[in-house]
Amino acid sequence: MQFIDLKAQQERIRPQIDAAIKRVLDHGQYIMGPEVFELERQLAEFVGVRHAIGCSSGTDALLLGLMAYEVGPGDAVFTTPFTFFATCEVIALLGATPVFVDIDPRTFNIDPIKLGQAIERVVEEGKLKVRGIIPVDLYGLPADYDAIMPLAEKHGLFVLEDAAQAFGATYKGRKAPGLGHVGTTSFFPAKPLGCYGDGGAVFTDDDDLAEKIRSLLVHGKGPDKYNNVRIGLNARLDTIQAAILIEKLKIYPEEIELRQVAAERYSKSLCEMAGVMTPHIPDGYASVWAQYTIQCQNRDDLQFRLSKAAIPTMVYYVKPVCLLDAMSYLNNQDGSFPVAEKMARQVLSLPIFPYLAKNQQFEILAKLAGKHICCS
Repeated sequence: MQFIDLKAQQERIRPQIDAAIKRVLDHGQYIMGPEVFELERQLAEFVGVRHAIGCSSGTDALLLGLMAYEVGPGDAVFTTPFTFFATCEVIALLGATPVFVDIDPRTFNIDPIKLGQAIERVVEEGKLKVRGIIPVDLYGLPADYDAIMPLAEKHGLFVLEDAAQAFGATYKGRKAPGLGHVGTTSFFPAKPLGCYGDGGAVFTDDDDLAEKIRSLLVHGKGPDKYNNVRIGLNARLDTIQAAILIEKLKIYPEEIELRQVAAERYSKSLCEMAGVMTPHIPDGYASVWAQYTIQCQNRDDLQFRLSKAAIPTMVYYVKPVCLLDAMSYLNNQDGSFPVAEKMARQVLSLPIFPYLAKNQQFEILAKLAGKHICCS
């Protein structure tokens, strides 16, 4: 059994993928070819925003968003400590200061009440200029944007949505990553919508910001590509990856539904299991289930039991990013973010992907429960 079975999806659409790659090889426009612009059009339509801009990775998508807002030294950007390192890495890379805010114990996303308190604290201290917020839509579930956006408006902050794990998730009728001022996603192969290498995209309704991001994407070019008007990156999305994503996007709505079925099957069987808490999905939200993550008091025992049965699991994340060695200069101490630290000790992600068979799921559930579970 695999944690994520990418081969099953590839076998389903292999002829379409092969044909898409062949078209790129035939026309030879490997950089900024027509498939890139067609994918951007389809992505924008899918999410419901004016602009989608393909780029080389989810990390570069975040970096482009911050650069578009000219974030730099002396700026404070608020984010969650319970995420992959890239979220805070891009803040630090530009010389700004990541300010971490603890998480909601039910959704694992940034706690809006604590976010408001953290913003007020930094404003009162007066050492940093408050500039922006990067909420993370963890495990495929959007953060609480109806609570976050008013805080941003009150303090004049931008909201850069990190939807690396949540492309296509819904929040009160709207789709991620179209929930902030700017949104980003990753097309890393293991993501819900993944390519066959690195890739990402930036989303916004702001015409001026989109134009600036397109410039930053290609070395800060102006209307004449040899007259650079700002310092930028080389962060373009390869045409072959765009061609692959176009084919995968065609079946993505169905795959989201299949993920929902698998998640519901897990939750129905695990909801009464002692010592296990299933994921909480608030009313009006729909996760795309990048991970199905339970909270368990005896995680090490459960993980060992599954490992003995050749069932893979993962822990996202074993340590909050605020406590990683690279962030030690911020002097965050153990106990500073108690909810995130507790979750790091208790979360366990189980295999989930659109083609996870029912009998595979019940094998996992049986090993978790330590007894036979009926495959009904």
